[in-house]
Amino acid sequence: MTDIDLSKPLKFAYWVPNVSGGLVVSTIEQRTSWDFEYNRDLARIAERSGFDYALTQTRYAASYGADQQHEATSFSLGLLTATERLKVIAAVHPGMWQPGVLAKFLITADHLSGGRACTNIVSGWLRAEFDGFGLPWFEHDERYVRTEEFIKILRGLWTEESFSFHGKYYDITDFTLRPGPVDVPGRAHPEIFFGGNSTAARGAAGRATDWYFSNGKDFDGFAEQHHDVSAAAAEVGRTVKFGLNGFVIARDSKKEATETLREIVAKAHKPAVEGFRQAVQEAGASTKDKKGMWADSSFEDLVQYNDGFRTQLIGTPEEIAARIVEYKKIGVNLILTAYLHFQEEVEAFGRDVLPIVREMEADLAEKNGTQLRIEDAAGAKVSA
Repeated sequence: MTDIDLSKPLKFAYWVPNVSGGLVVSTIEQRTSWDFEYNRDLARIAERSGFDYALTQTRYAASYGADQQHEATSFSLGLLTATERLKVIAAVHPGMWQPGVLAKFLITADHLSGGRACTNIVSGWLRAEFDGFGLPWFEHDERYVRTEEFIKILRGLWTEESFSFHGKYYDITDFTLRPGPVDVPGRAHPEIFFGGNSTAARGAAGRATDWYFSNGKDFDGFAEQHHDVSAAAAEVGRTVKFGLNGFVIARDSKKEATETLREIVAKAHKPAVEGFRQAVQEAGASTKDKKGMWADSSFEDLVQYNDGFRTQLIGTPEEIAARIVEYKKIGVNLILTAYLHFQEEVEAFGRDVLPIVREMEADLAEKNGTQLRIEDAAGAKVSA
């Protein structure tokens, strides 16, 4: 078992469906909407149901077969002001934002929400967006050099006065942001998440970020990423927490859940999936060691565009809870979830799956000589 603190409860997050078409590229019925009213109600359901975070997707040209998408930072701010406890993670691209401007925006969002603003820094793979905006496009590994600088500047501006940074892509001189972020016990600044699967991404994550988000992976795939990111972090005296993406299909029987998965794939929007597959696998193949995002994803994997089926959170609530706890044993700190029918299934996850997870976590902690700090789990109604 990975050396982890078994007293800390797993965190849970959900993808914000701020994009039309839901989280699978399929014509199967999805009782999910991309509009703000639906998402406001979903966020309130999620925080009542024991979720800690929501992650708002970023794209500028709608993709994945969708034809509509809201911008991530403004949408996240709307969700923060509509909730009381939920932390909202706005995904952003270096190259689309200047880091000082984003740092200032997030400080304001942090104050408006009482210290709940977060960001997910993604280096970008869709060249057409950069080309269309007339922005420079860097080769793969250089994008992560820029991302690492971007994250270091965010942290510096949030924690230091008269901050200076002179790097390859950014130059900050003697700058102070006031006010600073909200003073939240146990948090130095708004949490920084990071996504990317390549070798360059893993190194940058270890050296710079607070959280590393993995696309959907089986146990071996996640363990490899955990090892690489942790090793990079250890080299500079840091630690990183880990989130794992998973598409949840919780049904009364394994057979019913599996049949739902088959229907999703059978009704895949094939031209959209193939177009996405070509674009992302060209991006993955551009890395020196071919370990880029989606480099080994199949057609079925890409029907859920962050490989969420590969995590295999598909079955009964008991089966899903057991698999989630197995991931905890190898170092997962947070499960990032997606669903066909978000409002009803997020509520069902909190009602049917989370209590079982907490019971299993408590048993695991006790067997290893400690106690689960259930008071650290989101949602007072979720208990072991």
